[in-house]
Amino acid sequence: MDVEILARIQFAFTIAFHYIYPPLSIGIGLLMVVFESRYIITKNQEYHTLAKFWTKIFALTFGIGVVTGIVMEFEFGTNWAVYSRYVGDIFGSALAAEGIFAFALESGFLGVLLFGWNRVKPWVHLVSTIGVFLGSMFSAIWIVVANSWQQTPAGYHIVGEGLHARAEITDFWAMVFNPSSVDRILHVWLGAFLAGAFLILSVHAYYIIKGRYVAISKKAFKITLAVATLFSLAQLATGHSSAEGVAKNQPAKLAAMEGHFEASAPADMYLLGWVDKEKQEVTGLKIPGGLSFLLDYDFETPVTGLNAFPEEDRPSQVNAVFQFYHIMISIGMFLIALSLYACFLWWRGALFKRKWLLWVFVFTAFLPQIANQVGWFAAEMGRQPWVVYGLLRTSDAFSQAVSANQILFSLILFMVVYAILFLLFVYLLNKKIKHGPYDEDDDDDRRLTREITDVVIGN
Repeated sequence: MDVEILARIQFAFTIAFHYIYPPLSIGIGLLMVVFESRYIITKNQEYHTLAKFWTKIFALTFGIGVVTGIVMEFEFGTNWAVYSRYVGDIFGSALAAEGIFAFALESGFLGVLLFGWNRVKPWVHLVSTIGVFLGSMFSAIWIVVANSWQQTPAGYHIVGEGLHARAEITDFWAMVFNPSSVDRILHVWLGAFLAGAFLILSVHAYYIIKGRYVAISKKAFKITLAVATLFSLAQLATGHSSAEGVAKNQPAKLAAMEGHFEASAPADMYLLGWVDKEKQEVTGLKIPGGLSFLLDYDFETPVTGLNAFPEEDRPSQVNAVFQFYHIMISIGMFLIALSLYACFLWWRGALFKRKWLLWVFVFTAFLPQIANQVGWFAAEMGRQPWVVYGLLRTSDAFSQAVSANQILFSLILFMVVYAILFLLFVYLLNKKIKHGPYDEDDDDDRRLTREITDVVIGN
């Protein structure tokens, strides 16, 4: 493989692995705030226990996320030197803002969050929890802003020529609020909320099935189900808004997402299918004119297709973009249906009487993570062949001084190290889940009372 492909594979691998953890941190952080707020309002000790338990898991995801994210910043300089020089002023300002406004806030309150239990007043600890949660959300803002600028550049001008050309900010806020940033930030936030919520649903569904910590798990499950239902429905709205933005600002990407080739014609919306790029056709289950209706509420509205662009300006992996996009959509719709059905059973008083449904929730922890990953793949592969849309091609952005063997060697090393980190994460997460939500220092009477309650309620 050549240098460009290897550099892309390495960066895709490192960012995909890193992106397992920040969404979990954001999603778990939201529920930590909810549980702790409930404790302060109701004085029910079980909410305090839930907040402490999920804070421990938050700390684990936060730590692994920080470690795995550092590598990417070095890759900008080693593998993507031309890109780094071209967007350095843009990307540098966003990363600096993350450090000043996000990471400082998050890390500043983290010590109180982790070690302030029973050392500060409950409302002070809640403020620290909110501070850490907001810090994680602000961090996502600046990373998504930097990436969104690559998708829809704004607030800049180009200085220099040829290899010395670079983008400089002319309007900071125009750069921040570029045409795609708001939609993409909301979409990323909601994906993170769902990742955390469905992990919490998974763990507490498992406890209920096994008859462990049943009373406290039912409380956690109901609260988290309400959060998951609300944000899964909201994700549908942000997804629609994002699609409209892509149609306006990156029509070639949208055409690849739906396998639409005709230069200007009504476009179908596929529920599933397979794209034959050579024959320029899609085989699958479709809604005729569905994409046209989605964009303009008219089944006959023409939509710009791939043939409207020169071959060299189209995404090369059309079927991959199509598949990743539709996997994301399918998972999103499944989570909406599952959440609404569970809420219906809750309303009927039968939520915990369907053991098969609880087992489904146990395994849904993986689905938001998969949706987040394939959504990013579709967005990034759909932007190709541009690393900065319409300005800098990916083929011109990688480092000329780095050899394919050097990248391959470092990629193998990263894969080994990241595999070890992932196994460590799974081991520690499993250990904390097996231990359960209660601390080791619970007195014997509390433990006995809890176990009896769990057995009675579980039966």
